[in-house]
Amino acid sequence: MRHYFALFILGLLLALSSCRTDFDTVASTGDLKFSKDTVYLDTVFKNIGSSTYQLKVYNKTKNDISIPIIQLKKGLNSKYRMTVDGMTGNNGKIFNNVTLLAKDSLYIFVETTADITDADPTDFLYTDEIQFDSGANLQQVALVTLIQDAVFLYPKQNTYGTKEKIQIDGKDVDGFYLDENDAANGNELIFTNDKPYVIYGYAGVPEFTTVKFEAGARVHFHANSGLYIGDNASLQINGAASTTDKLENEVIFEGDRLESLYSDIPGQWNSVIFSNGSANHTINHLTLKNAVIGLDFQNPFNTVEIKNTQIYNCVEYGILAKNTHIIGENIVINYAGLASLSCVYGGNYNFAHCTFNNNWQNSTHFAVNLSNSLAGETPETNPLTNATFNNCIIYGSNTNEFNLNKSTSAPFVYQLNNCLLKFSSSSTDPDYQFKTDAVHYNQIILNENPKFYNVSQNKFNIDNTSPAFAKGNQIYIIPLDIIGATRTSPPDLGAYQSAVFPK
Repeated sequence: MRHYFALFILGLLLALSSCRTDFDTVASTGDLKFSKDTVYLDTVFKNIGSSTYQLKVYNKTKNDISIPIIQLKKGLNSKYRMTVDGMTGNNGKIFNNVTLLAKDSLYIFVETTADITDADPTDFLYTDEIQFDSGANLQQVALVTLIQDAVFLYPKQNTYGTKEKIQIDGKDVDGFYLDENDAANGNELIFTNDKPYVIYGYAGVPEFTTVKFEAGARVHFHANSGLYIGDNASLQINGAASTTDKLENEVIFEGDRLESLYSDIPGQWNSVIFSNGSANHTINHLTLKNAVIGLDFQNPFNTVEIKNTQIYNCVEYGILAKNTHIIGENIVINYAGLASLSCVYGGNYNFAHCTFNNNWQNSTHFAVNLSNSLAGETPETNPLTNATFNNCIIYGSNTNEFNLNKSTSAPFVYQLNNCLLKFSSSSTDPDYQFKTDAVHYNQIILNENPKFYNVSQNKFNIDNTSPAFAKGNQIYIIPLDIIGATRTSPPDLGAYQSAVFPK
């Protein structure tokens, strides 16, 4: 009997389901609701695809409806493309008879790839509309994208389809050498502020040449790209102080994704690499962000000057210096997976009025790391002839932000004067006796919060309530701070002279 009863119930359910009218639809009457009336796609470079943006469409009626057509106003010629609830329609441009159930919603995802010639020449905006239905029931959502023109630099292919390569550390990588007589771009060794530059692969600086970056130059690196200054080549970054928040005179190195979502994502490009045969480098008013290693010095020939420079959000190091001679003034580094500043395999370093901070979210990073050894080198140790920090701030989110990796096989000479430093005050290690070791430490402010304005936004300004206020030594003063403000006497510690916090 139970079997007959089960068969009866199954038959009844099948009969009822055949009579359902839940999925009978009526035509849309133009009453759709939208999560936004305009979809703004962030600025993109010409012919580089945008991120994907979302629009939600609601049916708030009691009826299941059929939308006769969802399409881009420019049809198959539109530079936008869509998916509608996972469907691609006709090339992502036109969708027919789309069902939307009562009290339900659907997702539309939009992206674009457009050329500067597609945009309005007066404002460089490329626009279109998503149209829902037509005639009296027509509803529309606007699409807006700013297209930015740029100079594109990339490895070329020969007639056999093989892409250009250059050698870095004995390995072939996708790259090319900048040409001072390029047929399309002219002198590629001078980066101006006329247009942004977008680099694919490694841009190499040829031997016995100098690459120059003029004030206001903007350089965007694609994924796995970078800049390589090879043997007997030089780098000059000639930025200047800016008067507005647009940093109009700063030279900026960053990734090529312009959407706000990518503004602080580390590792979007690789590094600026200085080979051990390069020479005569000067860096002034550079902002570098979102690399793997910001500045990677591999034992260049002579002194490197780094002034008024900011480096943020690097996967490994802000500055990695291998047996390098650096004179650094008004440097700010924050967010690095291993160390904001790492000086390894010896060298000679003089830093004044620098802010080395590290708020990377792990427990193994440092703001400053010093070492006179390097595994795999022959010999493994090399003299650290000098590492001096004057009027600096060395701080971050870990208990200890200062690390000494000393080998007794080579000299290790260092000194901190008038610095604010974060390090566990309970340490019994003789290398970290900040209050009693006068050979290495003088006037150290230990474990006091410098009260930066906003670390998460990389704003390291201080005011007169900071313990770094007026604690510097006049002997080591750099007259102007990182933004060109005049320092008073006694000066503040770090790269910024105290003032009213920025808005």
